[in-house]
Amino acid sequence: MSKEYPKTPENTCIFAIGDVHGRLDLLNQILQKIRVEAQKCTQHHKILVMLGDYIDRGPDSRGVLDRLAEVQKGKILKDFDVHLLKGNHEETMLSFLAEKGPATWLVNGGDQTVSSYGLDPKQNLKDLRPAFLKALPKSHRKVLRKLKFGVVLGDYGFVHAGVRPGVAWADQDPDDLLWIRAAFLNFKQDHEHMVVHGHSPNKAPVELSNRIGIDTKAWESGKLTCLVLQGLDRRFLST
Repeated sequence: MSKEYPKTPENTCIFAIGDVHGRLDLLNQILQKIRVEAQKCTQHHKILVMLGDYIDRGPDSRGVLDRLAEVQKGKILKDFDVHLLKGNHEETMLSFLAEKGPATWLVNGGDQTVSSYGLDPKQNLKDLRPAFLKALPKSHRKVLRKLKFGVVLGDYGFVHAGVRPGVAWADQDPDDLLWIRAAFLNFKQDHEHMVVHGHSPNKAPVELSNRIGIDTKAWESGKLTCLVLQGLDRRFLST
């Protein structure tokens, strides 16, 4: 990353939303705030980036994926480019459904997701997996298939968890982008880009010289955070 203060691409306003975790109520609130805020942006090009972990822990993961399907189709924020990133919770759920991962997903918030589809998370796994697959609407599967590991916009790089220090953006391991914590959080030097991430919750956004963390533990705190980037300016919206 340049030693100069990071900036967005020319004529662009970016809205980045942190971890939602099944809180449809908060997602609706922040999307409404973005609609209002977007009217104040003089920039022609508007972009929404969501940093992953849409499901688990909160009460309405199904409703969140319904809303994301609408966002993806341009029904909620018209004339926005949309980048939906993958979080470790989506990755774990998909592994569970593909029978590639253990059932630990269910005890890490997955039980709430299963319940939101009207299923009993305590039923036999042999029956639960096919029942859950059947319950997933095509629109939800489309959202999950199109999730990205990261995106670079101007001087900013957006990922769910973080990046491996010293590794070029193009060479990053997807597992790090989804799961990394200490090695990334404790690193004080510049990265290739100013990193905007979720995954590691704090009571308030964390704004450092090399990263901006916007996971404010929405599922428990009731505070969902959105970072607004406009040229050289930064500001935050929250529920």
